[in-house]
Amino acid sequence: MASEEELFANIDALLEEEPQLPPPAERARLREAAGITQARLATALKTTTQTVKNYENGRSEPKSPRLEAYQRLLTGWAARYPTHGTPAAPTPPPVAATQPEVPKTFTGPAAQEVTEPETSAPAQGPAVQASLQRPPRPAATSRRPTAKKAATPAVDPRFPHGPLAVLDGGGSAYGVDGIVLDCPATTVPELVEWTLKESGLGAAKLNRYGKDNDPLIVLTAEAAVKLGLPEHLEGHEQRRSLRLPEDHPVVKQVAKAKWQLTQRGFGPWARIYRKAQGRKRQCVQLAILSWDALDERSWPGVCEMEPADVARVLGVYAQRVITPRGSTAVSGLELMTALRPPTKAVQDPQTGNWISGYNPGSLGTEPMDPAPPEATPEHPVVVNSGWTGGFLNEEAYQWVRSVETLSDEECMLPFTVGLDLNTAFLAASARLVVGLSAPDHFHAPKFNPKIPGSWLVDLSHIDLDPRLPSPFTPDGARPTGPAWYQTHTVAYAQELGYNVEPIEAYLRRETGAYLDPWHDRLKTAYVDTLADLGVTRDLDDRQFLAAMEQHKQVDPALAAVLSAIKATVKGGVGKLRERPQGRHYKEGDRWPALERPTWRPDIRAAVISKARVNMHRKLNNMVKMTGMFPLAVLSDCVVYPSPGESPLDFLPYAASGKPQPGAFRLGATPGLAKLEGVQSMLWAVDLMEKGLNPARHIKGGDAVLDEGE
Repeated sequence: MASEEELFANIDALLEEEPQLPPPAERARLREAAGITQARLATALKTTTQTVKNYENGRSEPKSPRLEAYQRLLTGWAARYPTHGTPAAPTPPPVAATQPEVPKTFTGPAAQEVTEPETSAPAQGPAVQASLQRPPRPAATSRRPTAKKAATPAVDPRFPHGPLAVLDGGGSAYGVDGIVLDCPATTVPELVEWTLKESGLGAAKLNRYGKDNDPLIVLTAEAAVKLGLPEHLEGHEQRRSLRLPEDHPVVKQVAKAKWQLTQRGFGPWARIYRKAQGRKRQCVQLAILSWDALDERSWPGVCEMEPADVARVLGVYAQRVITPRGSTAVSGLELMTALRPPTKAVQDPQTGNWISGYNPGSLGTEPMDPAPPEATPEHPVVVNSGWTGGFLNEEAYQWVRSVETLSDEECMLPFTVGLDLNTAFLAASARLVVGLSAPDHFHAPKFNPKIPGSWLVDLSHIDLDPRLPSPFTPDGARPTGPAWYQTHTVAYAQELGYNVEPIEAYLRRETGAYLDPWHDRLKTAYVDTLADLGVTRDLDDRQFLAAMEQHKQVDPALAAVLSAIKATVKGGVGKLRERPQGRHYKEGDRWPALERPTWRPDIRAAVISKARVNMHRKLNNMVKMTGMFPLAVLSDCVVYPSPGESPLDFLPYAASGKPQPGAFRLGATPGLAKLEGVQSMLWAVDLMEKGLNPARHIKGGDAVLDEGE
């Protein structure tokens, strides 16, 4: 049995203060409030996950010395997370154990001993194969259960008026929960000073190692004009690059007052700051509504709302996701960093001083070049090396079934029904192990599904039913020869029973579930917002379909929040491989996005690969359970022929009436399906014959023939 000292040392790793044994339900509440999984707690207590579950449901009680260790932990958590409040700085979810320097072995779930990377032409296959087969260490990833919907969070005394305000032309600043502040500012510098010194706006950091969220001031058109800004921002370039010229009077005012603008200048989302004084940040985020700061596709109808309603929409988003810092894509990326800050305070063993050090599980502070096959054709690592070995093509499905494969029975069915998977990329990011270090090159390695990376494999020998898309290509066509694939794609070929023999690979030694806290926060935001719109997880399938028909009409403001949450997921994943913009870019030059540690095309590829594999697995299971084949797939939408106008007419159910696991299932959580649209079978076949994708049009029914599909 483990000693008491060893147990206390483990607990002190989770908690640094003197923590007693509450009722079982309270034990579970405290653990969830701290963001610690049952598995993580079990590891610290040197016991099993089932034992921890027994502690939390009252079936058993710990005995000494485990009892004293458990008491110590719960007492400390009770101090941090009282029953009627929340901490100002939440404890971050646990992260995978990694090292800031590249070790000579894989860590985290991969945890495979691997020889030094390839440095010369001769293949090192046998050495790599032998080392890759060594037993893995236990995974140390975070899995946090979805928290129950909480009451209104406690007000942070530093930010009594919430995270943001919407300023109108009369000087009224509308905040969250109906707050209206009087803002006397008549210039942008005065507005910044008022925001930082008098407004009481801002929000607490999302991770104890992170930074507080800067206050956001949203300007209506009238407010913008009052502050000397143009009502609309005109220009001929792309909207995202529009900004005030450097000689504009407002830009000069900002500079004269010794404030600075970020590199993107004074555009629809302008950040105005001074260098931090000590620990206190001096930064204000502005968003200008009449400059299209809130894209209609992500924030439907919000620009036309009254200031108080705009404040409500953005306030709910800020509370559940993050204070907006730009487009939903930018916010999605910023949320990753806010939940996994790159640095934390560490003690210098030489001097004893506290310094900034690497935060394990994060992406660090330095940008990282991808492996050539993970890059884009214009990337310097490709252009400068003359790489001609091909690229990863891990993209979402755009597949239409050949009309020749339709049976007479299918053609006789009257309807086609579209199913859309809720936030499929978000579902794919759960428990997703990604690389945290730079890629190393190997020749002829033995495939290991636990190691994230890119593998050159020939999957062209795999012959699958032509009535299903190939799981290995975005267009669903059978591979024609060796190609680069992300780990999940190759692992799925193995899952289907086929042999895989990689020719070469770029693999990462340090690994972790980097996106886990991002997934957990966005999943909770999505589920809670849907529940506020009347779509709760306790509904049966008929009730769910009825609730989804009406949910956008229940509360347009919350419907806009839901739309923004979904856009945050897709946009955040897309930003991981942001391409160069602007007509002046030259191939081979670095572009601004490459200077971010979050420019990680390999992580994007991992998310999309897993999402596409998840989709194919469901398609395959539908064939096994129902004998039905899809007509088309577009990303997270699939179209099936159906005898009726409802998914209930063809989805598989057990004799008990419960949905069959493994196939498409209706529901309100990420990865489950909702109804996308219904059309006639004749309509779908007509589109298919014209080479168009019914999944793209089934929601609206109309198709544009010259859309370039």
